[in-house]
Amino acid sequence: MNFDQLRYTLRANFFTWLGRDEQALAAFVECFKANPRNAEAARSVAWLHARNKRWPAAAQWFERALALEPDHADTWFNLGYVQHQAGHAEAALEAFGKAVAGNPKLDRAWYGMGMVQAGRGDHAAAAESLRRAAELQPMNGAAWYALGMAEYHCSRPEAVKAVIEHCIRHDPQTARRLVQDAQRPDLAHLLPN
Repeated sequence: MNFDQLRYTLRANFFTWLGRDEQALAAFVECFKANPRNAEAARSVAWLHARNKRWPAAAQWFERALALEPDHADTWFNLGYVQHQAGHAEAALEAFGKAVAGNPKLDRAWYGMGMVQAGRGDHAAAAESLRRAAELQPMNGAAWYALGMAEYHCSRPEAVKAVIEHCIRHDPQTARRLVQDAQRPDLAHLLPN
């Protein structure tokens, strides 16, 4: 048993619990140094950097974790998220793609991919990705709203209507917002009072 790794892990978790990010970060780095095969320590360092919006450092540490565990879909998702936040659309798409390849039911990776695609103006691809996210999480109003807007930008009014009808049943506020933002006042009569 690596007692240094255990000691640093316990210290890091304690500092994380106290909300002392910099001390937790230093302890997780020491934990990783004590065992450079510890992907969880690398992910923890990355997470703390991401929580503090230090996107390049977070990306580097997620990449270290992936070098140790290349099939870890959640880590690919997290790398995609930080790459998206850093404004690196291509790197984000690649990471989200690897996340869904590793776990096709990872709805947040489909959502992230769809948001990056929409941001690039590729609304048809965004609609496909967002549909996967919405199907996996039928109560996720954000995914349904984004899907409706992607369909709107693809000039598919019937698809927008179907999304609004779904939202009316599950999230009337999102439906109301989508009627307005997708310029569908003809569907306002469907909204509950």
